[in-house]
Amino acid sequence: MLFKRLFFLSLLLFGSYSDSNKKVAYYINQLDRVKQTGSITVLSRYDQTTFYESADGFSGLEYDLVTLFAKHLGVKVNFKTPATFSELLSQTQQGGFADFTAAGLTITAERNKRFLFTPPYQKITEQLVYRSGTKRPKKPEDLSKGILEIVQGTSHNESLLLLKKDTPKLKWLINTELETDELLYLINERLIDYTIADSNQITLLRRFYPKLHVAFDISPPRSLAWTFAKSDDLSLYNEVAQFFKKIHADKTLAQLLERHYGHAKQIQYVGNCTFKKHVISRLPLYRHLFKEAAEKNEIDWRLLAAISYQESHWNKRALSPTGVRGLMMLTQGTAKDLHVTDRTDPKQSIDGGALYLKQRLKKFPTRIQEPDRTWFALASYNVGFGHVSDARILAQRLGKNPDKWVDVKEMLPLLSQKKWYSQTKHGYARGKEPVVYVTNIRSYLDLLVWSTNNKKLNKN
Repeated sequence: MLFKRLFFLSLLLFGSYSDSNKKVAYYINQLDRVKQTGSITVLSRYDQTTFYESADGFSGLEYDLVTLFAKHLGVKVNFKTPATFSELLSQTQQGGFADFTAAGLTITAERNKRFLFTPPYQKITEQLVYRSGTKRPKKPEDLSKGILEIVQGTSHNESLLLLKKDTPKLKWLINTELETDELLYLINERLIDYTIADSNQITLLRRFYPKLHVAFDISPPRSLAWTFAKSDDLSLYNEVAQFFKKIHADKTLAQLLERHYGHAKQIQYVGNCTFKKHVISRLPLYRHLFKEAAEKNEIDWRLLAAISYQESHWNKRALSPTGVRGLMMLTQGTAKDLHVTDRTDPKQSIDGGALYLKQRLKKFPTRIQEPDRTWFALASYNVGFGHVSDARILAQRLGKNPDKWVDVKEMLPLLSQKKWYSQTKHGYARGKEPVVYVTNIRSYLDLLVWSTNNKKLNKN
């Protein structure tokens, strides 16, 4: 097998040309080979932080970054996901399985001996995780009273070995089959007591397991980067380095980080637990109506349901002090425009809300890409199209991108300050509200996607 793999690799690296019936070998570097074949192969792993299936197909920070890099090269992407984390590391180090690895790998001193890391794109901290109902450990010495389990091959083992120098009694188990998100599930089910996860993982996954908490950091801040097998051929590596330099400078990287993490901390413990209960007790009453309205208006039904939960907590009799009411909390004027005669009727309210959202989506320029287009539509659902347009104009005046939510959401709160709203067409607005509104809906949407794809979420 090894001979076959080396032979196949040699065919990729070396070609030939004919000169007077002579064949002369010539070298093709990695970058040229990728461009000639029209595809790039990347190792990754299924995780909320890297590569997963979302409401709109595949998503994840690594997925978006790799897709953007492939577009930069003008090639297609082929993702490979080894069965275990250890296998991922092994295939990365051996080379020949893929062009590089994009899997949220932490740069450590030990790994620097084995791999070639690209410029970093994100900072994380390794954190010890426990479950509510268990006494919070305050220091490594406290871990002797429970079961600490980590994933084989992760940098967490290196960090624990460093801690063990000052805490000789520190012990842990190494799992050779499960991933970190699966160990977090085991903690949630009280099958183990502790595990270690990177802070970006905890940020995303605690929304699905709200009873999990961070006890303390076990490492200083560390960097994540793409990973290459060590080689004399740095052609593709250098291209990646230039790519990251570019997306740092033009704020594309910041926009991607906001897309995946900007909303993740908004929903607190109590709200998260209440949401999970309502998914079980209230959502089934209206799920078919959300699906029907969403299909009619070409909207993801889970987005529609997330809007409704933010508006009314799926309470058909909800009524605000300003007179908006029903599952989608339509104003009287909006309901009339949408031909909704009874705002407390679930079907009319949901149909009206879906149509209203579709109208919001169509009002923004076609150049605004998803998901930013949806976030703008949601903000206008809450505060009105005019105020969102004012915020976009302010963003442009201040040298920011009016077509990116990451920039416009900084402008919206300024609409409550006279210095700024006096310069706008539509005047004063409670600009913080649409920012919170959009952030909450994004979180509820993630939770709904998770709950419809993962039955584990419905457990305590």
